[in-house]
Amino acid sequence: MVYPYLAGLIEKAVTTEMIAQADKVYARNQIMNVLQLEAYPDGVVPARDTSIPNLVEHLIEYALEHEIIRNVLSEKEILTAHIMNCLIARPSEINQTFYEKYKQSPIEATDYFYALSKNSNYIQMNRIAKNISYKVDTAYGTMDITINLSKPEKDPEQIKLERENVKNVTYPKCLLCIENEGYAGRIDHPARANHRMIRVPLQDEMWFFQYSPYVYYNEHSILLAGEHRNMKIDQQTFKRLLAFIDIFPHYFIGSNADLPIVGGSILSHDHYQAGKYEFAMTNAKEAFSFSWKKYPRLHCAVLHWPLSVIRLVGSNRADVVEAADDILASWKNYSDEIADIQAFTKQTPHNTITPIARKRNDKYELDLVLRNNRTTEQYPQGIFHPHADVHHIKKENIGLIEVMGLAVLPARLKQELAEIESYLLHGQQQVAEYHSVWADNLKKQYPDVQTTEEARKIVRKEVGNTFVRILQDAGVFKDNHSFQRFLQGFINE
Repeated sequence: MVYPYLAGLIEKAVTTEMIAQADKVYARNQIMNVLQLEAYPDGVVPARDTSIPNLVEHLIEYALEHEIIRNVLSEKEILTAHIMNCLIARPSEINQTFYEKYKQSPIEATDYFYALSKNSNYIQMNRIAKNISYKVDTAYGTMDITINLSKPEKDPEQIKLERENVKNVTYPKCLLCIENEGYAGRIDHPARANHRMIRVPLQDEMWFFQYSPYVYYNEHSILLAGEHRNMKIDQQTFKRLLAFIDIFPHYFIGSNADLPIVGGSILSHDHYQAGKYEFAMTNAKEAFSFSWKKYPRLHCAVLHWPLSVIRLVGSNRADVVEAADDILASWKNYSDEIADIQAFTKQTPHNTITPIARKRNDKYELDLVLRNNRTTEQYPQGIFHPHADVHHIKKENIGLIEVMGLAVLPARLKQELAEIESYLLHGQQQVAEYHSVWADNLKKQYPDVQTTEEARKIVRKEVGNTFVRILQDAGVFKDNHSFQRFLQGFINE
C-alpha cells in the first residue's frame, strides 16, 4: 500500500511546482531508494490525499512497519526531511528563481519562497495547526495569544537514545548556522535536509534568509549572519535593519536584545526576525512626542505601550540610524535610582535595546525598546522580567515576539486553562496549585458563569490581561515622567 502514497506525493510535488513533469521518474526513484524499495509496479493510482504532510506520514508509517527506522522522534524527522529533500532544488537554483521573481516584485519573491518552505514540509503546517491562537482587546490594542503546541514532545525512547549517544559533535555550531542547510540531522540535532536559505547581501556582508519551521505569525522569518558570532546591538544593527526593509519593504524586521534574560533563546548567533504581520505594537498610539534639536527632520515619540519604547520616523535613513545610535549610547550608560535602573554592576552591563524596523508611507520607522537585565535578591530572575505572581502563565524571557504583542505561552496551559474554565463553571474542578490564587480571584470576579463558552471567553480575556501585566513588568519606565528624565539627558544637546 505504500505505492499510492508515493505516487500521490510525486503528483503533489508537480502541482506545487517543486519538480517538473520531467523530474517525476527521477524523484520517485530517489524516494524509493530512501524507502529501500527496489521496484515500482505498473498501474499505481495516486492517493487522493491533498496534504503533503499526510502523504509523507503514510510513507513514515511504512518505514516503521518494515523496520527501516526505529519508532523514535529523531529517526522519523530525519527520514521525513530526507524524503522531501528528494523533491526540492539545490540552494543555487532556488536562489536564482527567487531573484528572478524579485525582479517582478519583492512580494512575488517571498511568496514563492514561503510556499516552497511550506510545501517542502520544512514549515510543518500540520503541527502548527495544533497551536491555540486567539486575540484579546486590551488598553494597548489587540494582543495575540498563542499556546505553543507545534513542537513535538520527545518520547522516552528518544530521551534514552540521546543519553546513550552523547557525542562531542560541534557541527553545525548552532541551530542558526548556514551549515544547517541540507544537514541530515542526528539524534541530538534536528533534521535539516529539506532546509534552504536565500542569500541576502547587507552592509558588505552576506546574510541568509529563511522561514522559521514553527511560524508564530504570517511569514515568520529569520535573517542570520554567515559568521557564527554572538548577538550584538550596535550601529551596524540599525543599518542592517533599515537596509533589509529597503530590499523587502513589505516586511518588518527586528532583533532580540543582546543580553541574557532580556534577550532571545539563542544569543550565540547574530540574527534577526522578520515577517509580514501587523502586531499590536505596530499600531500603538503615541504617549507623547518630543523635539530633538540634533535631528529636526525626525518625528520622535514615546509609545503608549506596556514596555518603554521610543519611535523614530523619518525619510532619511542616515538620520534614523544616527539617532538610534545616540539613544543606544545614552541608554547603555544611563542609571536612575528612582526607577531602579542601574547601567552596570562593576563591569557587567545591564542596559540594551530591542529594535524593530518597518516602512510605512515611504518613511523609515524604527522602534527602540529599552531593556535592562539586572537581578536582585527580591527579583532573582530580573527586575524587569515577569514577576513571580504571573509565572503561572509565563515565566520565560520576553523576547522580540512578545515585545511586539504576541504571547507565546507554554503547552501546559491547554489543559490547565480548560480546568480553570471548568472551575468557573462548576466550582469543583481541581486546578494546578500555582493557578489557585488567580483562579479564586476569577471566581470572585465572575461568580455567575453559566456556559462553557462564557467561561472560555473570560479565561481568554484574563490571560490577555495577564500578558499585559507581564509586559509591564518588563518595562523599565513605569510612567512618562520617568521616561522624560532619560530623554532630557540627550535631546537638548
